[in-house]
Amino acid sequence: MPALICGSLAFDNIMNFEGRFADQILPEQLHILNVSFLVPSLRRDFGGCAGNIAYALQQLGGQPLPMAMVGSDGADYLQRMREQGIDVRHVGQVQDTHTAQCMIMTDRDNNQITAFHPGAMSQAHGNVITADCGASLAIISPDGRDAMLQHAAQLHAAGIPFVFDPGQGLPMFNGEELLQFIAQATWVTVNDYEAKMLSERTGLSIEALSHKVRGLVVTLGAEGCEVWEQGVRTLVPAVTPEAVVDPTGCGDAWRAALLYGLEHGWSLLRCAELGNRVGAIKVAHRGPQNYQLDALRAEVAAA
Repeated sequence: MPALICGSLAFDNIMNFEGRFADQILPEQLHILNVSFLVPSLRRDFGGCAGNIAYALQQLGGQPLPMAMVGSDGADYLQRMREQGIDVRHVGQVQDTHTAQCMIMTDRDNNQITAFHPGAMSQAHGNVITADCGASLAIISPDGRDAMLQHAAQLHAAGIPFVFDPGQGLPMFNGEELLQFIAQATWVTVNDYEAKMLSERTGLSIEALSHKVRGLVVTLGAEGCEVWEQGVRTLVPAVTPEAVVDPTGCGDAWRAALLYGLEHGWSLLRCAELGNRVGAIKVAHRGPQNYQLDALRAEVAAA
């Protein structure tokens, strides 16, 4: 049961700041903010929400179908996905711009400051979803604004159930638009910060919003996640990782597990439990696509 993954493919430039952002930023001086962070390490990784989710889903034994747009520098990314066995038939390429670029700086407390250049992602609405796209379910993850709006409408029209995962793209939409996404979606996933913004913009509590979809999940990082179904909240405890090395891509790893479970008809609670396990494995590795799930894949397949 292939899963269509609508979102970005990007190159992540990951930097580590050895101090704390909070120690460098003076709250009373925010109106004249001028700070510089020394970052001794710099690494470039394959990233983007669609790429990260597809990577983890493939690792678990699922069937990802990423739908995204890359630029003139995207050939290496496409080749890498092909070598991993990922179907790239729905990935377009434009030649007059760069692939999306993300600059991520992480401090010693795993707080992050991110700058994002959309590049080719801004033209992702050029990819069109039809009923014969080959997918049985989908996810709308952060992408170009027009692409997110159009792809949600196209999935709804095609009768393909999907997860609405606005992520860092949530601020692009007003309350009316967010309610329209939710009306079209089958499931919603947000982190705790996004949950507060979603409630503020729609004027509805998370409990109320959960009545509008089959399930709503709020991920809580090291605290696990909340699964909301028809107004009933269940806390799914976190899994303690072997090490906390890099949080980049943990949310995408979690969402890949969600898609895997939904592909196999699991309950939302079971999906969340797997998501917490995959997230714990990912956080122990640097970069969003540099970990392996072979042992977990074998365990899940045998269950």
